[in-house]
Amino acid sequence: MGNLVAIVGRPNVGKSTLFNRLTKSRQAIVSDEAGTTRDRQYGKCEWNGREFSVVDTGGWVVNSDDIFEEEIRKQVIIATEEADLVLFLCDIKNGVTDWDMDVARILRGQGGKGARGRENMPPVILVANKADDNKNLYDQYEFYNLGLGDPYCISAATGSGTGDLLDKVLEVLPDKGADALEEGIPRFAVVGRPNAGKSSLINAFIGEDRNIVTEIAGTTRDSIYTRYDKFGFDFYLVDTAGIRRKNKVTEDLEFYSVMRSIRAIENSDVCILMLDATRGIEAQDMNIFQLIQKNNKSLVVVVNKWDLVEDKSQIVIDTFANAIRQRMAPFVDFPIIFASALTKQRIFKVLETAKQVYLNRKVRIGTTKLNEVMLPLIEAFPPPSIKGKYIKIKYVSQVPDTQIPTFVFYANLPQYVKEPYKRFLENKIRENWTLTGSPINVFIRQK
Repeated sequence: MGNLVAIVGRPNVGKSTLFNRLTKSRQAIVSDEAGTTRDRQYGKCEWNGREFSVVDTGGWVVNSDDIFEEEIRKQVIIATEEADLVLFLCDIKNGVTDWDMDVARILRGQGGKGARGRENMPPVILVANKADDNKNLYDQYEFYNLGLGDPYCISAATGSGTGDLLDKVLEVLPDKGADALEEGIPRFAVVGRPNAGKSSLINAFIGEDRNIVTEIAGTTRDSIYTRYDKFGFDFYLVDTAGIRRKNKVTEDLEFYSVMRSIRAIENSDVCILMLDATRGIEAQDMNIFQLIQKNNKSLVVVVNKWDLVEDKSQIVIDTFANAIRQRMAPFVDFPIIFASALTKQRIFKVLETAKQVYLNRKVRIGTTKLNEVMLPLIEAFPPPSIKGKYIKIKYVSQVPDTQIPTFVFYANLPQYVKEPYKRFLENKIRENWTLTGSPINVFIRQK
């Protein structure tokens, strides 16, 4: 189970700088595709063999000059609801402001509307940023006024002090250990922005014979797993904490649904992304799609509320499907189902498809067969030569026991094989074997 760490603090204290510092180890793997807005607000940090997710709350507030303090307050409250640990960032050069005091009250579990009692609060680590030189260190004592324990003095810009901070983070983060879930049973997460119909779909799946449903609940911040074993299916529905309980934060806040989605996506194998047929594909849907891709999860897209669309002709269906694939390119090999959770139209098809997509994720292709099919294709369309050097791909094999299908092509000059050609190889693999809905890794290595 992944842990979630949220960075909170007022504008310009260095939240994004700290975020980039913590996630840099993985930043190379995380794709920064053009057009993925707000992408850098979510990343993974690895330290001493443990991995956790980091969310920078600052990126969700519009133009940070004229911020409404109310908005930031809301985000602090959401962070305390969803995160396993909060890093409260202050600026050692500016000292403690009234606003810092206000946030500290929320984090101590005493503050303001919407904030919860102390017993449900995640642990908080107080971080005094911008301690670039030793003379600032005398200023740290002021931060004891916040009542949140010892401040950790760091410089996010230069990295000094961040090692000690990360040691502390690992010490405080709950080690979630092994799940109480049976291995080998697929986990499906239903994700999407608010009001796309996630709860309706989940209730349509498990609504009738509740007695067959067994719930394994973790702490408040964990996902809830609902075992579904009827009609020949057997899987866990990953239901983010409290998708069924009305939460205190009722605002349709983008940040809120993103925090929720991170949880569900990380703990699943297949993500069922709900879109609203009456609204088309929106920026927030794309944010959630990016999270699914970043976490290498399989994808089924469900266009919900199809009962509300008047013209259901094939032309409309095709146009809608093409528009979705264009927005999500270059990954276009995933199923799209037009359904209605309310009238239960095609919801059985959603389950069948999710199951098939999960099996596609497990596909193993024999080395002989791979080479028989792929080498002639590569010979017909070799990688373009660079600086007069010809690239020869001699051999391909699938790596065993990986989370998603992973293929390694062995070449004499792997560094010259560029992204477009890797995409060509991926497309050819997809044309010859059924891997619909599943991401694929393609690596080029020295032969």
